[in-house]
Amino acid sequence: MLFNSYLFWLFFAIVALVYWRLERRAQNVWLLTVSYVFYACWDWRFTWLLALATALTYHCALAIDKPDATDRQRKLWLTIGLVWNLGSLFFFKYCGWFVDSLGALMQVAGMPAPGWVVHIALPVGISFFSFQLVSYLADVYRQKSPATTDWLSFGLYAAFFPKLVAGPIERQDRLQPQFEEARPPMTEETFREGLFHVLTGLFKKVVIADNLAVIANHVYDRPAGDVPFPEFIIGTYALAFQVYGDFSGYSSIAQGVAKWLGIDLMTNFKNPYFSENPSEFWKRWHVSLSSALRDYIFMPLSFQRNTLFYNCRNLMITMLLGGLWHGASWTFVAWGAFHGLWLCVEAVWRKKSGATASQKSKGFTHLAKVLGCFHLVCLSFVLFRSGSMEQIVGLLGGVLRSWQWTHFASFGMGYLAFLIVPLIGYEFWTEKRRDLLALTSVHWGWRTAVYSFIVLLMLFFPPPSSNEFVYFRF
Repeated sequence: MLFNSYLFWLFFAIVALVYWRLERRAQNVWLLTVSYVFYACWDWRFTWLLALATALTYHCALAIDKPDATDRQRKLWLTIGLVWNLGSLFFFKYCGWFVDSLGALMQVAGMPAPGWVVHIALPVGISFFSFQLVSYLADVYRQKSPATTDWLSFGLYAAFFPKLVAGPIERQDRLQPQFEEARPPMTEETFREGLFHVLTGLFKKVVIADNLAVIANHVYDRPAGDVPFPEFIIGTYALAFQVYGDFSGYSSIAQGVAKWLGIDLMTNFKNPYFSENPSEFWKRWHVSLSSALRDYIFMPLSFQRNTLFYNCRNLMITMLLGGLWHGASWTFVAWGAFHGLWLCVEAVWRKKSGATASQKSKGFTHLAKVLGCFHLVCLSFVLFRSGSMEQIVGLLGGVLRSWQWTHFASFGMGYLAFLIVPLIGYEFWTEKRRDLLALTSVHWGWRTAVYSFIVLLMLFFPPPSSNEFVYFRF
Protein backbone atom coordinates (compact mmCIF):
# COMPACT_ATOMS: atom_id res chain seq x y z
CA MET A 1 0.00 0.00 0.00
CA LEU A 2 1.58 3.25 -1.13
CA PHE A 3 0.96 6.40 0.88
CA ASN A 4 -0.10 8.09 -2.36
CA SER A 5 -2.80 5.50 -3.14
CA TYR A 6 -6.52 5.49 -2.40
CA LEU A 7 -6.16 2.01 -0.89
CA PHE A 8 -3.85 3.28 1.84
CA TRP A 9 -6.18 6.09 2.86
CA LEU A 10 -9.11 3.67 3.02
CA PHE A 11 -6.92 1.41 5.16
CA PHE A 12 -5.92 4.32 7.41
CA ALA A 13 -9.50 5.54 7.80
CA ILE A 14 -10.51 2.11 9.13
CA VAL A 15 -7.43 2.00 11.38
CA ALA A 16 -8.12 5.44 12.88
CA LEU A 17 -11.86 4.91 13.35
CA VAL A 18 -11.29 1.73 15.35
CA TYR A 19 -8.17 3.02 17.12
CA TRP A 20 -9.76 6.05 18.76
CA ARG A 21 -12.55 3.90 20.24
CA LEU A 22 -10.18 1.65 22.19
CA GLU A 23 -8.27 1.85 25.46
CA ARG A 24 -4.47 2.12 25.42
CA ARG A 25 -3.66 -1.59 25.61
CA ALA A 26 -6.28 -2.46 23.01
CA GLN A 27 -4.97 0.39 20.84
CA ASN A 28 -1.54 -1.20 20.90
CA VAL A 29 -2.90 -4.63 19.99
CA TRP A 30 -4.85 -3.07 17.13
CA LEU A 31 -1.85 -1.06 15.89
CA LEU A 32 0.45 -4.08 15.99
CA THR A 33 -2.10 -6.16 14.08
CA VAL A 34 -2.65 -3.58 11.33
CA SER A 35 1.12 -2.94 11.12
CA TYR A 36 1.70 -6.59 10.21
CA VAL A 37 -1.23 -6.45 7.78
CA PHE A 38 0.38 -3.37 6.22
CA TYR A 39 3.72 -5.17 5.90
CA ALA A 40 2.08 -8.33 4.56
CA CYS A 41 0.54 -6.28 1.75
CA TRP A 42 4.07 -5.80 0.40
CA ASP A 43 5.13 -9.42 0.73
CA TRP A 44 3.50 -11.69 3.30
CA ARG A 45 6.37 -14.17 2.99
CA PHE A 46 8.66 -11.95 5.07
CA THR A 47 6.39 -11.19 8.01
CA TRP A 48 8.12 -14.04 9.83
CA LEU A 49 11.46 -12.25 9.40
CA LEU A 50 10.18 -9.08 11.06
CA ALA A 51 8.49 -11.05 13.86
CA LEU A 52 11.51 -13.27 14.53
CA ALA A 53 13.97 -10.35 14.50
CA THR A 54 11.74 -8.46 16.95
CA ALA A 55 11.31 -11.42 19.31
CA LEU A 56 15.00 -12.36 19.27
CA THR A 57 16.11 -8.77 19.89
CA TYR A 58 13.60 -8.40 22.73
CA HIS A 59 14.91 -11.50 24.55
CA CYS A 60 18.58 -10.71 23.86
CA ALA A 61 18.14 -7.25 25.39
CA LEU A 62 16.51 -8.73 28.49
CA ALA A 63 19.43 -11.15 28.88
CA ILE A 64 21.97 -8.34 28.44
CA ASP A 65 20.23 -6.22 31.07
CA LYS A 66 19.94 -8.90 33.76
CA PRO A 67 21.41 -7.59 37.04
CA ASP A 68 23.43 -10.77 37.61
CA ALA A 69 24.69 -11.10 34.01
CA THR A 70 28.48 -11.26 33.67
CA ASP A 71 30.38 -9.25 31.06
CA ARG A 72 30.94 -12.43 29.09
CA GLN A 73 27.23 -13.27 29.10
CA ARG A 74 26.28 -9.72 28.11
CA LYS A 75 28.71 -9.82 25.18
CA LEU A 76 27.41 -13.24 24.14
CA TRP A 77 23.78 -12.08 24.00
CA LEU A 78 24.79 -8.87 22.22
CA THR A 79 26.69 -10.94 19.67
CA ILE A 80 23.70 -13.24 19.10
CA GLY A 81 21.40 -10.28 18.49
CA LEU A 82 23.86 -8.51 16.20
CA VAL A 83 24.69 -11.64 14.23
CA TRP A 84 21.03 -12.34 13.56
CA ASN A 85 20.04 -8.80 12.59
CA LEU A 86 23.15 -7.94 10.61
CA GLY A 87 23.46 -11.48 9.23
CA SER A 88 19.92 -11.50 7.86
CA LEU A 89 20.53 -8.04 6.40
CA PHE A 90 23.72 -9.28 4.72
CA PHE A 91 22.06 -12.43 3.40
CA PHE A 92 19.04 -10.78 1.85
CA LYS A 93 20.66 -7.55 0.70
CA TYR A 94 24.32 -8.24 -0.02
CA CYS A 95 24.79 -11.95 -0.65
CA GLY A 96 24.18 -11.79 -4.39
CA TRP A 97 26.38 -8.71 -4.80
CA PHE A 98 29.16 -10.36 -2.76
CA VAL A 99 29.09 -13.48 -4.94
CA ASP A 100 29.11 -11.41 -8.15
CA SER A 101 31.99 -9.25 -6.90
CA LEU A 102 33.95 -12.31 -5.82
CA GLY A 103 33.51 -13.86 -9.28
CA ALA A 104 34.68 -10.65 -10.98
CA LEU A 105 37.73 -10.48 -8.68
CA MET A 106 38.63 -14.10 -9.43
CA GLN A 107 38.44 -13.40 -13.16
CA VAL A 108 40.76 -10.40 -12.79
CA ALA A 109 43.19 -12.64 -10.92
CA GLY A 110 43.10 -15.16 -13.78
CA MET A 111 41.12 -17.75 -11.86
CA PRO A 112 37.96 -19.44 -13.12
CA ALA A 113 34.92 -17.67 -11.70
CA PRO A 114 32.36 -19.79 -9.83
CA GLY A 115 29.22 -20.52 -11.77
CA TRP A 116 26.93 -19.44 -8.92
CA VAL A 117 24.02 -17.18 -9.66
CA VAL A 118 22.31 -15.84 -6.56
CA HIS A 119 18.92 -14.15 -6.72
CA ILE A 120 17.34 -13.41 -3.35
CA ALA A 121 14.18 -11.35 -2.91
CA LEU A 122 14.80 -8.25 -0.80
CA PRO A 123 12.35 -7.82 2.11
CA VAL A 124 11.00 -4.27 1.97
CA GLY A 125 12.25 -2.05 4.79
CA ILE A 126 14.82 -4.54 6.09
CA SER A 127 17.54 -1.89 6.33
CA PHE A 128 15.30 0.31 8.45
CA PHE A 129 13.95 -2.17 10.98
CA SER A 130 17.30 -3.99 11.25
CA PHE A 131 19.10 -0.72 12.03
CA GLN A 132 16.45 0.14 14.65
CA LEU A 133 16.85 -3.21 16.40
CA VAL A 134 20.65 -3.03 16.30
CA SER A 135 20.60 0.48 17.79
CA TYR A 136 18.34 -0.74 20.61
CA LEU A 137 20.71 -3.61 21.45
CA ALA A 138 23.66 -1.21 21.45
CA ASP A 139 21.86 1.22 23.78
CA VAL A 140 20.96 -1.55 26.22
CA TYR A 141 24.50 -2.96 26.17
CA ARG A 142 26.00 0.49 26.80
CA GLN A 143 23.42 0.97 29.58
CA LYS A 144 22.11 4.06 27.84
CA SER A 145 18.58 2.71 28.25
CA PRO A 146 17.12 -0.27 30.13
CA ALA A 147 15.71 -3.29 28.36
CA THR A 148 11.95 -3.13 28.08
CA THR A 149 9.73 -5.83 29.54
CA ASP A 150 6.64 -4.73 27.61
CA TRP A 151 6.71 -7.01 24.56
CA LEU A 152 3.66 -5.36 23.02
CA SER A 153 5.02 -1.82 22.99
CA PHE A 154 8.41 -3.12 21.83
CA GLY A 155 6.73 -4.96 18.98
CA LEU A 156 5.14 -1.68 17.99
CA TYR A 157 8.49 0.10 18.23
CA ALA A 158 9.82 -2.33 15.63
CA ALA A 159 6.74 -2.58 13.38
CA PHE A 160 4.73 0.69 13.69
CA PHE A 161 3.40 0.91 10.15
CA PRO A 162 3.90 4.62 9.24
CA LYS A 163 7.68 4.34 9.61
CA LEU A 164 8.10 0.60 9.01
CA VAL A 165 9.28 0.39 5.41
CA ALA A 166 11.19 3.67 4.91
CA GLY A 167 11.78 5.25 8.29
CA PRO A 168 12.51 7.48 10.01
CA ILE A 169 14.85 5.27 12.02
CA GLU A 170 13.53 5.94 15.51
CA ARG A 171 15.37 5.36 18.79
CA GLN A 172 13.70 3.03 21.24
CA ASP A 173 13.93 5.44 24.18
CA ARG A 174 12.11 8.10 22.17
CA LEU A 175 9.37 6.11 20.42
CA GLN A 176 8.48 3.17 22.65
CA PRO A 177 7.53 5.23 25.76
CA GLN A 178 4.78 6.82 23.65
CA PHE A 179 3.19 3.38 23.27
CA GLU A 180 3.42 2.75 27.01
CA GLU A 181 1.38 5.83 27.88
CA ALA A 182 -2.20 6.79 27.09
CA ARG A 183 -2.34 8.86 23.94
CA PRO A 184 -4.00 12.27 24.28
CA PRO A 185 -7.23 12.64 22.29
CA MET A 186 -7.19 14.33 18.90
CA THR A 187 -7.19 18.12 19.18
CA GLU A 188 -7.45 20.91 16.63
CA GLU A 189 -3.70 21.48 16.96
CA THR A 190 -2.70 17.85 16.36
CA PHE A 191 -5.12 17.54 13.45
CA ARG A 192 -3.75 20.74 11.90
CA GLU A 193 -0.14 19.59 12.25
CA GLY A 194 -0.97 16.14 10.86
CA LEU A 195 -2.76 17.69 7.89
CA PHE A 196 0.24 19.92 7.22
CA HIS A 197 2.63 16.94 7.16
CA VAL A 198 0.35 14.82 4.98
CA LEU A 199 -0.43 17.49 2.37
CA THR A 200 3.13 18.79 2.06
CA GLY A 201 4.38 15.20 1.90
CA LEU A 202 1.93 14.34 -0.88
CA PHE A 203 2.96 17.50 -2.73
CA LYS A 204 6.62 16.52 -2.56
CA LYS A 205 5.90 12.96 -3.66
CA VAL A 206 3.11 13.30 -6.23
CA VAL A 207 3.83 16.71 -7.75
CA ILE A 208 7.61 17.02 -7.35
CA ALA A 209 9.15 13.54 -7.20
CA ASP A 210 6.91 11.55 -9.57
CA ASN A 211 6.85 14.27 -12.23
CA LEU A 212 10.60 14.91 -12.09
CA ALA A 213 11.19 11.15 -12.29
CA VAL A 214 10.20 11.42 -15.96
CA ILE A 215 13.11 13.78 -16.64
CA ALA A 216 15.63 11.91 -14.47
CA ASN A 217 14.71 8.51 -15.92
CA HIS A 218 14.98 9.83 -19.47
CA VAL A 219 18.62 10.64 -18.76
CA TYR A 220 19.70 7.83 -16.45
CA ASP A 221 17.88 4.94 -18.15
CA ARG A 222 19.62 5.56 -21.51
CA PRO A 223 23.13 4.57 -22.58
CA ALA A 224 25.50 7.24 -21.29
CA GLY A 225 26.91 7.88 -24.76
CA ASP A 226 23.48 8.93 -26.04
CA VAL A 227 22.99 11.71 -23.45
CA PRO A 228 24.02 15.24 -24.48
CA PHE A 229 25.65 17.15 -21.64
CA PRO A 230 22.85 19.76 -21.25
CA GLU A 231 20.33 16.93 -20.82
CA PHE A 232 22.62 15.33 -18.26
CA ILE A 233 22.80 18.55 -16.23
CA ILE A 234 19.02 19.07 -16.29
CA GLY A 235 18.40 15.40 -15.55
CA THR A 236 20.73 15.57 -12.54
CA TYR A 237 18.94 18.64 -11.15
CA ALA A 238 15.67 16.76 -11.61
CA LEU A 239 17.17 13.72 -9.87
CA ALA A 240 18.27 15.79 -6.87
CA PHE A 241 14.75 17.12 -6.32
CA GLN A 242 13.15 13.78 -7.18
CA VAL A 243 15.07 11.94 -4.44
CA TYR A 244 14.52 14.77 -1.98
CA GLY A 245 10.80 15.08 -2.77
CA ASP A 246 10.33 11.32 -2.68
CA PHE A 247 12.07 10.56 0.60
CA SER A 248 11.20 13.72 2.52
CA GLY A 249 7.64 13.31 1.22
CA TYR A 250 7.43 9.80 2.68
CA SER A 251 8.87 10.96 6.02
CA SER A 252 6.43 13.87 6.16
CA ILE A 253 3.39 11.69 5.42
CA ALA A 254 4.57 9.19 8.03
CA GLN A 255 4.81 12.03 10.55
CA GLY A 256 1.31 13.23 9.72
CA VAL A 257 -0.29 9.79 9.89
CA ALA A 258 1.45 9.09 13.22
CA LYS A 259 0.40 12.49 14.55
CA TRP A 260 -3.24 11.63 13.83
CA LEU A 261 -2.71 8.52 15.97
CA GLY A 262 -1.24 10.54 18.84
CA ILE A 263 2.38 9.51 18.12
CA ASP A 264 5.29 11.88 17.42
CA LEU A 265 7.87 10.77 14.86
CA MET A 266 11.09 12.72 14.44
CA THR A 267 11.63 15.24 11.64
CA ASN A 268 13.84 13.55 9.06
CA PHE A 269 14.55 16.47 6.69
CA LYS A 270 15.24 20.10 7.61
CA ASN A 271 15.58 22.10 4.37
CA PRO A 272 18.84 20.32 3.44
CA TYR A 273 19.41 22.23 0.20
CA PHE A 274 20.04 25.41 2.19
CA SER A 275 23.18 23.92 3.75
CA GLU A 276 26.54 25.65 3.43
CA ASN A 277 28.77 22.59 3.88
CA PRO A 278 28.65 18.79 4.10
CA SER A 279 28.46 18.56 7.89
CA GLU A 280 25.47 20.91 7.90
CA PHE A 281 23.92 18.96 5.03
CA TRP A 282 24.08 15.73 7.03
CA LYS A 283 22.46 17.46 10.00
CA ARG A 284 19.52 18.31 7.73
CA TRP A 285 19.31 15.32 5.34
CA HIS A 286 17.97 11.92 6.48
CA VAL A 287 18.57 13.04 10.05
CA SER A 288 17.58 9.70 11.59
CA LEU A 289 20.22 7.83 9.57
CA SER A 290 22.98 10.43 9.86
CA SER A 291 22.53 10.69 13.65
CA ALA A 292 22.55 6.87 13.93
CA LEU A 293 25.75 6.63 11.87
CA ARG A 294 27.29 9.28 14.10
CA ASP A 295 26.27 7.67 17.40
CA TYR A 296 26.82 3.99 16.56
CA ILE A 297 29.78 4.07 14.18
CA PHE A 298 31.66 7.39 14.17
CA MET A 299 31.60 8.14 17.92
CA PRO A 300 32.75 4.64 19.02
CA LEU A 301 35.59 4.84 16.48
CA SER A 302 36.56 8.27 17.84
CA PHE A 303 36.52 7.18 21.49
CA GLN A 304 40.27 6.72 21.93
CA ARG A 305 41.98 8.97 19.39
CA ASN A 306 40.66 12.33 18.22
CA THR A 307 43.48 13.60 15.99
CA LEU A 308 42.80 14.99 12.53
CA PHE A 309 44.09 11.83 10.83
CA TYR A 310 41.88 9.51 12.85
CA ASN A 311 38.95 11.87 12.53
CA CYS A 312 39.23 11.70 8.73
CA ARG A 313 39.69 7.93 8.84
CA ASN A 314 36.58 7.56 10.94
CA LEU A 315 34.59 9.84 8.65
CA MET A 316 35.55 7.71 5.65
CA ILE A 317 34.66 4.45 7.41
CA THR A 318 31.32 5.87 8.56
CA MET A 319 30.31 7.18 5.15
CA LEU A 320 31.47 4.06 3.32
CA LEU A 321 29.22 2.01 5.61
CA GLY A 322 26.48 4.58 5.06
CA GLY A 323 26.85 4.10 1.33
CA LEU A 324 26.67 0.32 1.69
CA TRP A 325 23.58 0.66 3.86
CA HIS A 326 21.81 2.20 0.87
CA GLY A 327 22.43 -0.70 -1.44
CA ALA A 328 24.57 -3.57 -2.68
CA SER A 329 26.44 -1.81 -5.47
CA TRP A 330 29.86 -0.28 -6.03
CA THR A 331 28.10 2.93 -7.05
CA PHE A 332 26.76 3.28 -3.50
CA VAL A 333 30.26 2.62 -2.15
CA ALA A 334 31.50 5.41 -4.45
CA TRP A 335 28.68 7.66 -3.21
CA GLY A 336 29.69 7.02 0.41
CA ALA A 337 33.36 7.59 -0.43
CA PHE A 338 32.48 10.90 -2.11
CA HIS A 339 30.69 12.17 0.99
CA GLY A 340 33.42 10.82 3.27
CA LEU A 341 36.12 12.60 1.27
CA TRP A 342 34.09 15.80 1.20
CA LEU A 343 33.66 15.70 4.99
CA CYS A 344 37.40 15.07 5.36
CA VAL A 345 38.23 18.12 3.23
CA GLU A 346 35.94 20.20 5.41
CA ALA A 347 37.55 18.81 8.60
CA VAL A 348 41.03 19.67 7.33
CA TRP A 349 39.91 23.17 6.31
CA ARG A 350 38.31 23.81 9.70
CA LYS A 351 41.47 22.61 11.45
CA LYS A 352 43.71 24.90 9.38
CA SER A 353 41.41 27.96 9.46
CA GLY A 354 40.15 27.62 13.01
CA ALA A 355 36.55 28.00 11.81
CA THR A 356 33.76 26.35 13.77
CA ALA A 357 30.70 24.55 12.51
CA SER A 358 28.39 27.07 14.17
CA GLN A 359 29.71 30.00 12.15
CA LYS A 360 27.30 31.07 9.41
CA SER A 361 28.08 33.29 6.46
CA LYS A 362 25.90 36.15 5.32
CA GLY A 363 24.86 37.77 2.08
CA PHE A 364 26.62 36.78 -1.13
CA THR A 365 29.09 34.51 0.68
CA HIS A 366 26.23 32.52 2.18
CA LEU A 367 24.53 32.22 -1.23
CA ALA A 368 27.75 31.10 -2.90
CA LYS A 369 28.35 28.43 -0.25
CA VAL A 370 24.77 27.16 -0.47
CA LEU A 371 24.96 26.92 -4.27
CA GLY A 372 28.35 25.23 -4.11
CA CYS A 373 27.15 22.70 -1.55
CA PHE A 374 24.00 21.99 -3.56
CA HIS A 375 25.97 21.30 -6.75
CA LEU A 376 28.34 18.94 -4.97
CA VAL A 377 25.30 17.10 -3.61
CA CYS A 378 23.98 16.91 -7.18
CA LEU A 379 27.31 15.46 -8.28
CA SER A 380 27.03 12.82 -5.56
CA PHE A 381 23.57 11.87 -6.85
CA VAL A 382 25.17 10.93 -10.18
CA LEU A 383 26.93 8.16 -8.24
CA PHE A 384 23.76 7.35 -6.30
CA ARG A 385 21.53 6.90 -9.36
CA SER A 386 23.87 5.39 -11.95
CA GLY A 387 23.66 1.66 -12.55
CA SER A 388 27.40 1.10 -12.92
CA MET A 389 30.77 2.79 -12.66
CA GLU A 390 30.96 2.74 -16.46
CA GLN A 391 27.75 4.76 -16.69
CA ILE A 392 29.14 7.33 -14.24
CA VAL A 393 32.27 7.80 -16.38
CA GLY A 394 30.16 7.97 -19.54
CA LEU A 395 27.75 10.59 -18.16
CA LEU A 396 30.50 12.80 -16.76
CA GLY A 397 32.46 12.36 -20.00
CA GLY A 398 29.62 14.05 -21.85
CA VAL A 399 31.25 17.39 -21.05
CA LEU A 400 33.86 16.50 -23.68
CA ARG A 401 31.46 14.88 -26.12
CA SER A 402 28.22 16.68 -26.88
CA TRP A 403 26.83 20.10 -25.97
CA GLN A 404 23.81 19.84 -28.25
CA TRP A 405 20.75 21.67 -26.91
CA THR A 406 17.72 19.46 -27.58
CA HIS A 407 13.95 19.85 -27.41
CA PHE A 408 13.96 17.65 -24.34
CA ALA A 409 16.49 19.96 -22.67
CA SER A 410 14.13 22.91 -23.25
CA PHE A 411 11.15 20.95 -21.94
CA GLY A 412 13.10 19.65 -18.95
CA MET A 413 14.39 23.08 -17.94
CA GLY A 414 10.93 24.66 -18.13
CA TYR A 415 9.19 21.83 -16.33
CA LEU A 416 11.88 21.69 -13.66
CA ALA A 417 11.56 25.42 -12.96
CA PHE A 418 7.76 25.23 -12.88
CA LEU A 419 7.80 22.46 -10.28
CA ILE A 420 10.63 23.44 -7.96
CA VAL A 421 10.23 27.23 -7.73
CA PRO A 422 7.19 26.94 -5.39
CA LEU A 423 9.05 24.39 -3.25
CA ILE A 424 12.21 26.51 -3.01
CA GLY A 425 10.16 29.62 -2.27
CA TYR A 426 8.26 27.92 0.51
CA GLU A 427 11.38 26.40 2.10
CA PHE A 428 13.19 29.75 1.86
CA TRP A 429 10.31 31.28 3.81
CA THR A 430 10.49 28.59 6.53
CA GLU A 431 14.28 28.96 6.59
CA LYS A 432 13.95 32.69 7.24
CA ARG A 433 11.33 32.01 9.92
CA ARG A 434 13.55 29.28 11.41
CA ASP A 435 10.41 27.23 11.85
CA LEU A 436 9.63 24.18 9.72
CA LEU A 437 6.02 24.28 10.98
CA ALA A 438 5.55 28.00 10.29
CA LEU A 439 2.61 27.35 7.97
CA THR A 440 0.58 25.79 10.80
CA SER A 441 0.65 29.05 12.78
CA VAL A 442 -0.30 31.58 10.08
CA HIS A 443 -3.82 32.89 9.48
CA TRP A 444 -6.17 30.13 8.35
CA GLY A 445 -6.80 31.98 5.07
CA TRP A 446 -3.16 31.75 4.01
CA ARG A 447 -3.02 28.12 5.05
CA THR A 448 -6.17 27.36 3.05
CA ALA A 449 -4.70 29.07 -0.01
CA VAL A 450 -1.52 26.98 0.18
CA TYR A 451 -3.39 23.73 0.70
CA SER A 452 -5.76 24.56 -2.18
CA PHE A 453 -2.74 25.22 -4.41
CA ILE A 454 -1.28 21.83 -3.45
CA VAL A 455 -4.54 20.00 -4.17
CA LEU A 456 -4.98 21.78 -7.53
CA LEU A 457 -1.45 20.85 -8.59
CA MET A 458 -2.06 17.22 -7.67
CA LEU A 459 -5.31 17.25 -9.67
CA PHE A 460 -4.11 19.11 -12.78
CA PHE A 461 -0.49 17.94 -12.96
CA PRO A 462 -0.65 14.25 -12.08
CA PRO A 463 2.50 12.27 -12.92
CA PRO A 464 2.37 9.92 -15.94
CA SER A 465 2.64 6.99 -13.53
CA SER A 466 2.67 6.52 -9.78
CA ASN A 467 6.11 5.37 -8.69
CA GLU A 468 6.89 3.51 -5.50
CA PHE A 469 8.99 5.41 -3.01
CA VAL A 470 12.70 5.34 -3.86
CA TYR A 471 13.81 4.18 -0.41
CA PHE A 472 11.56 1.11 -0.45
CA ARG A 473 14.39 -0.67 -2.25
CA PHE A 474 16.75 -0.01 0.65
